[in-house]
Amino acid sequence: MTEVVSYELVDGVAVLTMDDKKANAISHEMLDQLGAALDRAEDEAGAVVIAGREGRFSGGFDLAVMTAGAADTRGLVTAGARFLTRLYGFPRPTVAACTGHAIAAGALILLACDQRIGAEGPAKIGLNEVAIGMTLPVFAIELARDRLAASHLGPATVHARIYDPAVAVEAGYLDRVVPAESVVTEARAEAGRLGELRAGAFARTKQVLRRTTIGRILDTLEDDMDSITNPDD
Repeated sequence: MTEVVSYELVDGVAVLTMDDKKANAISHEMLDQLGAALDRAEDEAGAVVIAGREGRFSGGFDLAVMTAGAADTRGLVTAGARFLTRLYGFPRPTVAACTGHAIAAGALILLACDQRIGAEGPAKIGLNEVAIGMTLPVFAIELARDRLAASHLGPATVHARIYDPAVAVEAGYLDRVVPAESVVTEARAEAGRLGELRAGAFARTKQVLRRTTIGRILDTLEDDMDSITNPDD
């Protein structure tokens, strides 16, 4: 299997770096490796950073799979939804190092992480599904409803608005932006600080805070995935 996610443990922080040498598409391979990396981090790390390579965080679900037919689309999106739900409720602190463009499922990873630090520059961040003829699934709406500023929820979802990093802070995709060369370092430092919190109290409080949204996602997931079709007008 080609390695598309690298794992490094530094001072108690697990750094998961996505790099498929292309768009950092969220494929089954990427999801499997991210899931395995979270398994490892849960055992040995106090906090987690998820990063992309320079200029590219993630371009979203694998286009080749998404255009192969409704069954293939459902399979990949379902796997993605389960990964995102796990990340959203992960018992360790999670920090996204948004190294560049974060579109569709890439933006959802930002919404699922506890803290999000973005690189300054011309990156595009947001949920473009409606613009390409796809209905946003319930899990995406629920993550957006929880993490985005109320004034940006409609534009970000129904209007498929795409943001630059500075305005993505206002919208709620990011918490702050830093120079591109510092984004991973800053994310690791933030993860280190969060990792010093009492682990049990952190995990239980996070579970209480997010269990309603997680329940809503899981309760609707099967029916919602059954409704997925090819892009329409």
